[in-house]
Amino acid sequence: MGMSVTISAATEQDAEQIFRLQYLCFQSEAALYGNYRIDPLVQTLDSVRGEVAADCVFVARLGEEVVGSVRGSVTEDGAAAIGKLCVHPRLQGHGIGARLLRAAEAALTEQRGAKRFRLEAGHRSEGNLRLYRKVGYEAVGTSKGADGVPMVVLEKPAGAYATTA
Repeated sequence: MGMSVTISAATEQDAEQIFRLQYLCFQSEAALYGNYRIDPLVQTLDSVRGEVAADCVFVARLGEEVVGSVRGSVTEDGAAAIGKLCVHPRLQGHGIGARLLRAAEAALTEQRGAKRFRLEAGHRSEGNLRLYRKVGYEAVGTSKGADGVPMVVLEKPAGAYATTA
């Protein structure tokens, strides 16, 4: 590949590319559950813009193209909620998702005082669950998404990001 993928904080100008990428990437999740009303597919562009402005959002870029993104925010209990991690299908399996997670975890710890990280993955989403376990997350419970999809809740302590692969 002639260019390398870079990870950086998202800007307001990235919102539309994040929105489009998210729609593309979550099609496979929707198909897996037979549910095309999952949150990443029904989220509005204005809502994505709001998250970019308020939350800790990182993007992976290949040149000018946004090819991955992740979002996080710190909740009242000191946990950082991480979500909507996505990498363009043509670039999956190259460590970009793990790099995005590390960037978000570092920023959420250093800039926003996160004590631990929490994320959710669909119970059938084996590829996602495998990635999260590989980078140190452990299942701590289950929940049900607003769309009715059964979710696995995973956590890991803040500070563990520096040692994950």
